[in-house]
Amino acid sequence: MLGVHHAVAFAVLAATFGAAGAGAWTYYRRAEPRGLLTHLLALAQTLLVAQVGIGLLLLSSHHRAADKLHYLYGTLSLLAVLAPWMYAPNERRGRLAWFTGATLVAGALAVRAYLTAT
Repeated sequence: MLGVHHAVAFAVLAATFGAAGAGAWTYYRRAEPRGLLTHLLALAQTLLVAQVGIGLLLLSSHHRAADKLHYLYGTLSLLAVLAPWMYAPNERRGRLAWFTGATLVAGALAVRAYLTAT
């Protein structure tokens, strides 16, 4: 299970930074967010939820991270990627900015979580 947690960590990093990059490019071009971008943002959110779930399963089987900050960064990463669902404006361009920015912040927090895992 620990190997799965590590593998999903790399997928989370790739998905969050890929989605944030695609979102920033779409925002810069003033294009409509659709298709691949919306799927990338949803994939990043799904992988983060799965990663936290796997982490909770590891925690329940008495696997502990070396640094307790690992849990803080993982939780903040999940909260960052879920926050736009409550706070993003209804206007499409503003919504894209919120989801892109939150995904970038979640990716940065996921990097910190990964670095505190060992």
